[in-house]
Amino acid sequence: MDLKRVKDYIYWLYYQYLLISCSYVLEPWERSMFHMIIITVVAMVMYTAYVFVPIHVRLAFEFFSQMFGSQPESTVLLMN
Repeated sequence: MDLKRVKDYIYWLYYQYLLISCSYVLEPWERSMFHMIIITVVAMVMYTAYVFVPIHVRLAFEFFSQMFGSQPESTVLLMN
């Protein structure tokens, strides 16, 4: 791709973000504070998803596997 076209596309995406969030009407210092808050919230959500979602998926898998009749791992290991 052409570098200018990629740059224009990224600028267009940023402009769409400014329009959707209505942050284009803010002063520069207010806009930077707004961006920092958004970045912080997104980072916290990503960290929480990275830490807690795998645990909940594993627990749900264990719950449904026990519910549908498969043996837990500890019982299988004792039988061998």
